[in-house]
Amino acid sequence: MPGTCVIGLQWGDEAKGKIVDLLTQQHDIVVRYQGGANAGHTVVVGEDVYKLSLLPSGVLTQGVTCVIAGGVVFNPVKAIEELDELLARNVDDCDNLKLSDRIHVIFPWHFAEDRVFDSNTSDGENIGTTQRGIGPCYRDKVGRSYAIRLGDLYRDTFRKQVQHNTEAKNQVLAAMVAEGQFEPLDADAIYKQYCEYAERLRPYVADTTEYLLSSAEAGKRILFEGAQGALLDVDHGTYPFVTSSNSSGVGVSNGSGVPARYINKVIGIVKAYTTRVGGGPFPVELDNEIGQQIRDQGNEYGTVTKRPRRCGWLDTVAVRYTSRLSGVDSICVMLLDVLSGLPELKICTAYEIDGKRTNIFPSHVDDLRRVKPIYETMPSWQEDLTQAQSLDDLPQAALDYVDRVSQLVGVPVEMVSVGPARSQTIAVGSSPLVTAKS
Repeated sequence: MPGTCVIGLQWGDEAKGKIVDLLTQQHDIVVRYQGGANAGHTVVVGEDVYKLSLLPSGVLTQGVTCVIAGGVVFNPVKAIEELDELLARNVDDCDNLKLSDRIHVIFPWHFAEDRVFDSNTSDGENIGTTQRGIGPCYRDKVGRSYAIRLGDLYRDTFRKQVQHNTEAKNQVLAAMVAEGQFEPLDADAIYKQYCEYAERLRPYVADTTEYLLSSAEAGKRILFEGAQGALLDVDHGTYPFVTSSNSSGVGVSNGSGVPARYINKVIGIVKAYTTRVGGGPFPVELDNEIGQQIRDQGNEYGTVTKRPRRCGWLDTVAVRYTSRLSGVDSICVMLLDVLSGLPELKICTAYEIDGKRTNIFPSHVDDLRRVKPIYETMPSWQEDLTQAQSLDDLPQAALDYVDRVSQLVGVPVEMVSVGPARSQTIAVGSSPLVTAKS
């Protein structure tokens, strides 16, 4: 009974969606368990490119049930947009979608709060929010007084909840906006609009906690799809430059409702280099022509936000930390082809802080700002890797690079990706993905 989890081990954007799409073929259920529409997953199937931010990547595989569990914050507008797009493109298995009635719903006041509230730290650095209402919705979830869950939309008390929240939020927002520039939220309009969303989504709403527990007990194969990356974990990441949920492996059970005893494999997804979006310390950042070359060759612009990503060398101190944090059994090295043509390659193998060498990832961002990366230089390769079908097709320098990454992180490499298509995935050892369809 394989319960498998796919976790990004960096600051997100590691190409998790591609691996989830491939692994879906060997599972009965795919689960999104945290985050919201701030997560961008790109999946390439043949000539078709799908960009998803809320629906699980597994929705593209027929016969697989896709679950959005209670740990997610839910934008109904985005969900309906993605459903309509998939149906228009003849992805006709959306009947297998299940939405938890425990999901907390994003409302117009959450978007307004995201625009109005200061998203900077006390020293003025931008945290990097996507302005999609994610943080304010999680804040209301924890605060409880203004939280509304998807199941509430089908109750007689829903109108009263909307009226109560709108009155309170209008008072707060009016105090935050310059006089004459605030347009109060309309409770009746919001209620009517969200009732329409509720009717459209009604066929998909279910008690997914009960469904997943029963499925696990029945031996169903469940794949858990992480969003963002482990370094953005609200408790264990580079706080406060993080997301609002537990995006490392420790968040799987609390987001899905499935106990850890049913999860017997965790796969970590790692770019062959490092990127991050928004503010926060980034020891290996390349703010130069090499960084721009990586950005251009890797098309490092956000799937959701279109923002250019900061690029740098691979930081194995950080990846080893998140690998341990998430209980990773193996890793997939993604976008290896992006490194082709660089004059040389570097890997961060340790940090120096206050004149001392360390392999420990700092717990405080102020300490992370002060570290100096210690690099190991490796030979580069000039060959185009995008046509490689096996390890034998890779140049020796690329093989040496992958092997060194495995040594430094401390876990074996299971897959190597050399392009966005399903077929551009090289299985290492006995991985079943060697037979994955293109």
